[in-house]
Amino acid sequence: MATNVSAALDEVTRPTKGLNIVLWILQILAASAFLLAGGLKLAGAEPMVSMFDKIGLGQWFRYLTGGLEVTGAILLLIPTTVVLGGALLVMTMLGAIATHLFVLGGSPVPAIVLFVMVGTVTWYRWLTSIRGTNGRGNQ
Repeated sequence: MATNVSAALDEVTRPTKGLNIVLWILQILAASAFLLAGGLKLAGAEPMVSMFDKIGLGQWFRYLTGGLEVTGAILLLIPTTVVLGGALLVMTMLGAIATHLFVLGGSPVPAIVLFVMVGTVTWYRWLTSIRGTNGRGNQ
């Protein structure tokens, strides 16, 4: 019985080569988007300054959000920290979605797309990490 459970868990958590490639593409695209968005926030781009003025928490919140996005993007590209970075960015995107829906107005679709991308990567990489392999089936 235990072998059947182990075999089933192994099949579920071991990403195929194709899935692993898709996950890496999603990681790189998401990290690029977060590096750009976070960099613009940290650099003080006028649209970002205006947006955070509308939010009403002050410009310190722009720096915090930009720092979280850049940090999460970097962590997303390091195999040993991808789950941590993904969790950080998922939480950030939940805040962005809520902010668009309840404070700023406008479309939350970009934040939702990033949430789904990062959530998918985080979920599959987390499943691989709890199994204790590096995604290629090696211990």
